Amino acid sequence: MIHYKKKAFFVLLLLSSLFIFLFNQKNNTKEEDLDKKIIVSVSSFALYDITRSIAKDSLHVFSILPFGVDPHSYEPTPRTMANIEKSALVIYSGSGLEPWTHNYTFKKKVLDISKFVHLRKLTKEEEHEHHHIGEHESGIDPHYWLSIENMKIATNAITKELKTLKPENELLYAKRQKHYLKDLDSLEEQYRHSLRDCKRQSIVVSHNAYGYLSEEFGFKVISLNGLSPEAQTDAKNIQKIIETIKKQNISLLFSESFANTKTMHTIANEESLKVDTLDALGNITADEMKRHLSYKDIMQINLHKITKALECN
Repeated sequence: MIHYKKKAFFVLLLLSSLFIFLFNQKNNTKEEDLDKKIIVSVSSFALYDITRSIAKDSLHVFSILPFGVDPHSYEPTPRTMANIEKSALVIYSGSGLEPWTHNYTFKKKVLDISKFVHLRKLTKEEEHEHHHIGEHESGIDPHYWLSIENMKIATNAITKELKTLKPENELLYAKRQKHYLKDLDSLEEQYRHSLRDCKRQSIVVSHNAYGYLSEEFGFKVISLNGLSPEAQTDAKNIQKIIETIKKQNISLLFSESFANTKTMHTIANEESLKVDTLDALGNITADEMKRHLSYKDIMQINLHKITKALECN
């Protein structure tokens, strides 16, 4: 009986050792495969969503921005910079969104998507706010990915570069590109259909990121702060916005995950208004990433909230 127990113990020990060996081999293989993959680094969520949708697991698509961090003020860590250095391709938004790129010399291929898309010039009123706060490139709204048409242009530009990196995947990437563009067409149609007949004309937001979206679909945006979520407004602008809210009988205000919400909530409390969140999609929260939400998913969530605020039929 004792002999049998010893034998069973040694068999169990052997099986455990074998399992640990195989597990380690599998992990090592994964790490080796990752090391062998071409690295593509991407600076904002919207562009990251395009890149990962086209490349999937054929490339190592690395998000420069940690999820849950504001893209306007982010400075890469030394570890992140090391990943950028190893990248065969770096894709970034441009138009002044990433201050860290200004004095940085990229060693390999770099793609500034702002050079391809249609950039929106700020209005005179926005220009005044812009100079007052002092951010981004003069006269340009950097949030171009909130234009669905610009996202189509970005998809074509990114896919072209990915085909250059992996020519053997050209047909596969073309197929995924077609599918992604079809999703954008569907999203665009949803916006046009949902926003075609609305009682209200304006939404009130904390961060002036929705100019492209409002221009494409015919509504107005009243912004508490400037182009940056962390910008601070003054008492005169706050009073002006409160008067507009009362005049237009607005009952719902929009904040953001990365915005300074104190002033927005103060206005809401004083005027008995509700506050919800819109996602500007320069980055997403860690929770949104865990839920595997895509650009299309979040834009659909935004649409539902905007139609509610504008009281669309």
